[in-house]
Amino acid sequence: QVHLVESGGGLVQVGGSLTLTCAASGLSDRNYATGWFRQSPGKAREFVAGIRWRGSNKSYGNSVRGRFTISRDHARDATILQMNNLKPEDTGVYICAADMSGRGGGPYDYWGQGTQVTVSS
Repeated sequence: QVHLVESGGGLVQVGGSLTLTCAASGLSDRNYATGWFRQSPGKAREFVAGIRWRGSNKSYGNSVRGRFTISRDHARDATILQMNNLKPEDTGVYICAADMSGRGGGPYDYWGQGTQVTVSS
């Protein structure tokens, strides 16, 4: 059974940093791409960042490019999202997803429950 579990969210002040982790289980020995999305109140779900299995191809949403970095930790079967210089508009529930085609870009086959990030001014 496949599970994606996000962690690392919390409350941070403007300009601060957080590191989110998406830990996968049930996907060992399978190549997959990972995406991070965020859901903010009153807004559509937004693509934040994506990475292919080997980590050589990364993509970012326009609003986070230059501030966020996505990476893979194969030893832990996890995907990391390092978020720097956080802004109030980064507030939302951050959700990771797995694309079993490995190409990235969706459609995504599995989704986590999300972790809340709140940026206070």
